[in-house]
Amino acid sequence: MQTVYIHEAKTHLSRLVDEAAKGKAFIIAKAGKPMVKVTPLSEQELKGVDKLGFMSGEILVPDDFDSMASSDILNLFEGKSDETPS
Repeated sequence: MQTVYIHEAKTHLSRLVDEAAKGKAFIIAKAGKPMVKVTPLSEQELKGVDKLGFMSGEILVPDDFDSMASSDILNLFEGKSDETPS
């Protein structure tokens, strides 16, 4: 397995990641000491990557969501308050 030092990994990160994605794992070392191993994701791990819409049907958004508390928000921008002074 190939070992690269941090400086080389920074310089050639794109190429190294492409190679790792194709199955050629590598180790990143610092001061001659192995620190991390870079390996491609498994098919199982790749299945979880697409998260868009993962909670579809789980959350209900009220029909008036865009106008909820609009009068309260407007009052705050105008420096008004619903609270009565003490």
